[in-house]
Amino acid sequence: MQNTIKNEWIYDQSPKEVWEYLTRAELIALWLMPNDFKPIPGHEFQFRSKPIPSLDLDGIFHCEVIEIVPYQKLTYSWKGGSGNGVITLDTVVEWTLEKHGNGTKLLLKNSGFTDSNLPIFTAMSSGWAQNIQKMIKYLNEKNNASTSV
Repeated sequence: MQNTIKNEWIYDQSPKEVWEYLTRAELIALWLMPNDFKPIPGHEFQFRSKPIPSLDLDGIFHCEVIEIVPYQKLTYSWKGGSGNGVITLDTVVEWTLEKHGNGTKLLLKNSGFTDSNLPIFTAMSSGWAQNIQKMIKYLNEKNNASTSV
């Protein structure tokens, strides 16, 4: 089984603009899910969604910021399970931003899936792609609003 999700997207926006959608809790909530993220190494935070019984997930993802290099790299743990302290998903999410022309190349690496996580791996593979499209939409709307003023 493949144990890592890897994706790459190109944005017209600067690394700083994309970075904000990865590190500001209210912006993350727009494209991913409600959270109490703070861009501080060691900060423990949660993402919250509806429970997903078919994947044995209670909808609360326990995370901790591992590394931050402003406008370049963000890494955090991503753990979940059925609840009551039972963790069946223990992965690491790594975002890397690179200048790309006048825009940004955003790379995602979500690693650490096990054979027992195959259904979650499949769901998260498509989920990341769908959610990133939401981020792109918000970034483009923000740019269109600022250029039409």
